[in-house]
Amino acid sequence: MKKLFRSFGYAFKGIAYTTKTQLNFRIHLGVTAVAVLLGIWLQISVSEWQWIAVCIALVLVCEIFNTMIETLVDLVSPGYNEKAGHIKDMSAGAVVIAALFALTTGIIIFLPKLLLLIR
Repeated sequence: MKKLFRSFGYAFKGIAYTTKTQLNFRIHLGVTAVAVLLGIWLQISVSEWQWIAVCIALVLVCEIFNTMIETLVDLVSPGYNEKAGHIKDMSAGAVVIAALFALTTGIIIFLPKLLLLIR
């Protein structure tokens, strides 16, 4: 049981490190807060909450993996290396794809409800 608690401690330590050191992760957390508050305010359905939760998890996990990959690449290739640069670019590209998916999902869920409120 002690090992289990210790492993969760390491996981939360990793999340804290990412939050402290990565501006983009903090931006994603801010957008997460906005999405959650908007979902509460607009009283979205359970299935819509599931999509929002998937998007939030996907983007945050991608951002953590991006940070991991960039840190590892910097460790094994401290000098300039074209292939290392490609790896970092691809990792960042994965975050962009996840964020665009989340944005599209958010527009599909929130925009019709917001338009109804405006009318």
